[in-house]
Amino acid sequence: MRTLITGGAGFIGANLARELLLHGHTVSILDDLSTGRETNLDGVDVDLTVGSILDLELMNTLAADAESIVHLAARSSVPRSLNDPIASHLANASGTLNVLEAARRVGGRHVVMASSSSVYGANPELPKRESLATRPMSPYAASKLAAEAYALAYRSSFDIPTIAFRFFNVFGPLQPAGHVYAAVIPAFVDAALRGRAITVHGDGTQSRDFTHVSTVCSTIRLALERKISSPDPVNLAFGSRIDLNQVLSLIATKVDEPLVIQNVGNRVGDVAHSQADCSLLTSLIPDIDPVDFEDGLTQTIEWMRTIVDQQPRTELSIALSGDNARSRIPQH
Repeated sequence: MRTLITGGAGFIGANLARELLLHGHTVSILDDLSTGRETNLDGVDVDLTVGSILDLELMNTLAADAESIVHLAARSSVPRSLNDPIASHLANASGTLNVLEAARRVGGRHVVMASSSSVYGANPELPKRESLATRPMSPYAASKLAAEAYALAYRSSFDIPTIAFRFFNVFGPLQPAGHVYAAVIPAFVDAALRGRAITVHGDGTQSRDFTHVSTVCSTIRLALERKISSPDPVNLAFGSRIDLNQVLSLIATKVDEPLVIQNVGNRVGDVAHSQADCSLLTSLIPDIDPVDFEDGLTQTIEWMRTIVDQQPRTELSIALSGDNARSRIPQH
């Protein structure tokens, strides 16, 4: 099977390319390299086209050569969308529309697309069922809701086989740290390994349903191979809710160093708690074996150790100043 991955030079896409190649697929990739990196694909036998999903003619050409499309390209991050809502809409909503239109124009390709648990937003009910009302709290969440709505509409209107997976806090190797929009686990681990203070927005009691990237990739592969589509969005997570303070304690244990934590204010658009109901997912793909969170965290830390600069560890102190409270989490 020849699969086109949009955003394939990114964190999830590059891991997915490896998963598909391992199972005999041929892979082509479209990525504008705005956040993805060619180095993520070092040693990986794929055809990379540098370009944008907003280029419909290019999408048509690449879709024509593929049997299926995995659409991962996006302008991710809630804070990034707050800084430039229009750019997030163009990449996430208009870009998805282009991908779906290309799939339609070339005869109807199977499309697996990435949505986000952020679409649930301010709805407090846990666990999150796909039938819950969506209440986006950020332009990013709204753009992903629009994207999945387009996927479902193309399935209904044009009989395009689509499935929209709602990702929940994916983590693992190749996920970048060291930038202002970094996800929490790479940001936490990178700071811990470098001996720097870890910034936590809020008090750390907010909880997430983390999913290891290898679980996400194996799920997508099975959906491709079995040509699975769905009239409803599908949560891609397994209900393993853990709060950030627990994550920090595990990191402290695994790096065998005390952590210095700097608590700052909550971020606009952040959801307090997230946990998936995976009933629909397991009814569609009953043989998924998700990676345990602690095992996945160990793998992630081991990978990040290989890329962290061997710089002298900085001398850290504990301070209390105004609203910025610093505390130390010891290793166990």
